[in-house]
Amino acid sequence: MEKNEMLEGLVTRRPITDEAETSIIDGDSVISYNNHASTSVTITVIFSTIVAISGSYAFGNAVGYSSPAKSGIMKDLGLSLSEYAVFGSILTVGGMLGAACSGKIADLVGRRGAMGISEIFCITGWFAIVFSKDALWLDLGRLLVGCGSGVLCYVIPLYLAEIAAKNVRGAFSSLTILMLCCGKAVMFIMGSLINWRTSALIGVIPCVLQLIGLFFIPESPRWLAKTNETKEFEAALRRLRGEHADISQEATDIRLYTEYIEQIPDEGLLNLFQKRYAYPLIVGAGLMMFQQFGGLNGFSYYASFIFESAGFPSTVGSIGVAVLQIFMAIIGVLFIDKSGRRPLLLMSAGGSCLGCVITGLSFFLQDFHARKDLTATLVIIGVLVFLLSFELGMGGIPWIIVSEIFPLNIRGSGGSMVNLINWTSSWVVSYTFTFLFEWNSAGTFFILAFMGAVGTVFIGKLVPETKGRTLEELQTY
Repeated sequence: MEKNEMLEGLVTRRPITDEAETSIIDGDSVISYNNHASTSVTITVIFSTIVAISGSYAFGNAVGYSSPAKSGIMKDLGLSLSEYAVFGSILTVGGMLGAACSGKIADLVGRRGAMGISEIFCITGWFAIVFSKDALWLDLGRLLVGCGSGVLCYVIPLYLAEIAAKNVRGAFSSLTILMLCCGKAVMFIMGSLINWRTSALIGVIPCVLQLIGLFFIPESPRWLAKTNETKEFEAALRRLRGEHADISQEATDIRLYTEYIEQIPDEGLLNLFQKRYAYPLIVGAGLMMFQQFGGLNGFSYYASFIFESAGFPSTVGSIGVAVLQIFMAIIGVLFIDKSGRRPLLLMSAGGSCLGCVITGLSFFLQDFHARKDLTATLVIIGVLVFLLSFELGMGGIPWIIVSEIFPLNIRGSGGSMVNLINWTSSWVVSYTFTFLFEWNSAGTFFILAFMGAVGTVFIGKLVPETKGRTLEELQTY
């Protein structure tokens, strides 16, 4: 079928208005999408979202596990500080491995299948930690949890973006970062109170719950359309939108776009580097790099160390930060589909930059032996400003935008690439932060502030607003 024949009946040259169909120029044709597509939120969508974000909670457990478990593991297994450092950082190595194949897995076995495979890795990893007798099994378990987490980071926001209606897509997708914050906070607090093996066993629970829940939720209709499973596609879409909802227009739009994408020659990974895909690739890669190089892991993984260096009680500071991060993530969920992605990203990046400046200033004053109470106050303000600003937008919105902007034919390879960039950047920051901090504590945070400022400009100049558009509209645009 020729492209123009496919578009026949859906081609319009009317101006774009709220009441008209949205028309997006593609070469010599105009692909049209009806703005009155279903915007309902059904029990199925809510339940599917709960099952999916339980994977984000599981990832949060993995991130929050190593800090409170440190003393117990080192004592019971006789680990040196360097051996425990390997255990703490190998999660990121596993994440890089999982990220490298996350898109391919999601394309081959579907979004549900990818989440299921990820959780099998995580469950195996947690049990390896629970029953470990030496550093080898401990590290292997942490590596497996990282591999599963690397896939989950990409596939959960992707699945939510593909099942949710356009008017709530941002809020539902941003629940991933909220659950990640909850997972980190709960594991940190519980890990401070109970044995490290018991904490690892608790980490299995959300993984098992998601694995069971996956049997009761529909597959992504867009993935089913891509694999030409027509009956299953319509059944999944109707199940998500409701038995009595009119899905004809949405189903037609998805089919039309999928058929159009199939006309484009598949050149594998080389597809990514065509000129037509340069914009989404630059936006996706840039957001992932600035999310990490803005200082996320420096603040998250070393918050206790930063507090102690400034003379502030580390446990009190870490618990307080964890609770406040959850609060800011909730605000982000409530406003993302009202204010849009770009305003939240700009406020978040700007606030994170300010937090780095304040923290850097506190250590600068400390180097000159200024008032100790002042430097302690400044460091807590700086860390709070950074982490609270970060959770408002930069924590989760980059993942949402990445799940929205890549066309269907490069969604797997593009998603894998930006996911790998994110995990690699995370490893670089985690690995270098301690060395930089020892070199010049104030200078470290001023470098992070500079990266945050550059990231703010990048968002203002290049990142598109994706609020209120269907995925087909965005990807054709």
